[in-house]
Amino acid sequence: MRDLLSGLILGVVEGVTEFIPVSSTGHLILAGHLLGFEGEKASTFEVFIQLGAILAVVFLYKERFSGLNPFNKGKGFAGTYGLTLLFLTTLPALLFGAVAHGFIKSHLFNSKTVALGLGVGGVAILLIERFLPNVRKHGIDSLTWREALSIGFFQCLALWPGISRSGATILGGMLVGVERKTAAEYSFLAAVPVMVAATAYDLYKSLSFLQASDLATFSVGFAVSFVTAWLTVKSFIRLLGSYTLNPFGWYRIAVALVILWLLR
Repeated sequence: MRDLLSGLILGVVEGVTEFIPVSSTGHLILAGHLLGFEGEKASTFEVFIQLGAILAVVFLYKERFSGLNPFNKGKGFAGTYGLTLLFLTTLPALLFGAVAHGFIKSHLFNSKTVALGLGVGGVAILLIERFLPNVRKHGIDSLTWREALSIGFFQCLALWPGISRSGATILGGMLVGVERKTAAEYSFLAAVPVMVAATAYDLYKSLSFLQASDLATFSVGFAVSFVTAWLTVKSFIRLLGSYTLNPFGWYRIAVALVILWLLR
């Protein structure tokens, strides 16, 4: 029963934080610590429930994803061109992640590194919003391979827990001239291939210690993550129509300071 409750709570945390720039991994590590839900199995669970959040994005942007079939000759983010953009955004993180996976899991998944990532990311949000580069790209269909690859390199920063994949890709897009809302929507789409690959790899590495008794907890976390991610993504996009990312920057800094104070 305790594991089921933990699965429900962590599913909410994952769904709410995955696609906004606050670091879902960082929040899951902290929530797992507070719940006493830690260890290899807990780490695998935290990766698995990301699939629920990914599925929410696939459903919300189903027309975009259906337009990525190779036979679609449409302009902009469609067909083979759209697939190429996603490939370019995904490749850097896949390569770097494959090389550094063991080190990251062994040394960076702890509260201190999360606090550092949250704080640095918060400061970055405030600075980029303060000195925002000129916007040159409006709408996902306006993106080229240059923006896609640049965002891909920024996505590598998210391998540090606490930095935030969505935060790194949204800010990376803004730094290369992509309008804020467009950068966020592309961040959602680009999350799907890299997160599916990372989840599949982690589950493959973890099969040896997963048991049938874990199915209920994993299923609850998956379902709750799907629902909360769906609601969060829709709300976040509406928010970006009227506001900057500054509140998320201040939130990150506040959480980082609280963690460091508790760990002192």
